[in-house]
Amino acid sequence: MTSTRDQRVVVTGLGATTPVGGTVPETWDAILAGRSGARTMEFDWVAKYELPVHFAATIHTPPSEVLAKVETRRLDPSSQYALIAAREAWQDAGAPEIEPERLGTAIGSGIGGVWTLLDQWDVLREKGPRRVYPLAVPMLMPNGPSAAVSLELGARAGSHTAVSACSSGAESMGLAIEMIRSGRADVVVAGGTEAAVHPMPIAGFAAMQALSTRNDAPEKASRPYDVDRDGFVLGEGAAVVVLESEEHAKARGARIYAELASVGMSADAHHITAPEPEGSGAARAMRFAVENAGASLDDVVHINAHATSTPVGDVAEYNAIRRAFGERTDAIAVTATKSMTGHLLGAAGALEAVLTVLSLHHCVIPATINLEHQDPEIPLDVVTENRALPEGDLLALNNSFGFGGHNVALAIRTY
Repeated sequence: MTSTRDQRVVVTGLGATTPVGGTVPETWDAILAGRSGARTMEFDWVAKYELPVHFAATIHTPPSEVLAKVETRRLDPSSQYALIAAREAWQDAGAPEIEPERLGTAIGSGIGGVWTLLDQWDVLREKGPRRVYPLAVPMLMPNGPSAAVSLELGARAGSHTAVSACSSGAESMGLAIEMIRSGRADVVVAGGTEAAVHPMPIAGFAAMQALSTRNDAPEKASRPYDVDRDGFVLGEGAAVVVLESEEHAKARGARIYAELASVGMSADAHHITAPEPEGSGAARAMRFAVENAGASLDDVVHINAHATSTPVGDVAEYNAIRRAFGERTDAIAVTATKSMTGHLLGAAGALEAVLTVLSLHHCVIPATINLEHQDPEIPLDVVTENRALPEGDLLALNNSFGFGGHNVALAIRTY
């Protein structure tokens, strides 16, 4: 297929394993029911290391219940999650018949195989180099999940991994758009994965005062836009979509959920962890996404926000939305699904893209939970009860921002 910059890219398959469900239908049902995936961690190492945070949005369905024992032995949890989500997405898309050279993968991870890396470091220190697992290096590589899915499906058009902190999953989906529009692939399996519920990342995030410490009520801890928000809830899991050129999808009679119309990206160049307070970089990403979709800012009806529930981040994102949309800001329905899933870091953008696709497909915006007293500095139209969307040609944005100043906005359109 020749390159065409205006080739439409459509979503034909969805897969996920998350803190609130082991599949996309389970996850979607839980989101519409407003169920939180945050729970007290029942791990010995919480007390052993005297961690100040005792809870996280841990995976709902253990991989051992889904994968073969050899797969859990040879793959880091981050790759396990990605493989589970990719298999679901592939089957949901109807397992399309395609030449391997026309099939690609693009799956991001913000941290990669942290469990393998640190477990094998312990083995090295305690038992010596001969006891280090021979597969340690391919298991800890951040590109391991994308490679595992590429091997699973025989995808030879390219296997890519965006590593851009909490925007990794969304950026990987942007890479997938480019793979299809450049003519390199007809189908790309894209998304994000993260398995960082581990004592070291928890200790690190807690040391920088990024995590909520609401140990007495984990399910209430993630509260974007609320005046009492005190940090994010660490989550884990994966979300994957099957993307196809419209031409390819229609030729095989595929069911199409939505169009992944475009991606907008920018960088703050402001601070390694803090967002640029006025949101200028994030606003550029949103505008770029809309412009690249061939749309107008007036067309955007919904935003699934990054909204991690940190005091600074939520305000900065509001400033970015206001900067991008001006007086139209009040007309945009905003939701923050991290209030239920927690923050899946490199998988967050991919999961929220899946939820945005489902919002448009089913014409309903899920509510933000735990919003009891909205911060007056963030006067957005936040959806606090599931809200119906009108049928028709609608455009939504999914925002993802990451440490290092990464800004990614995905534009998703009804089909």
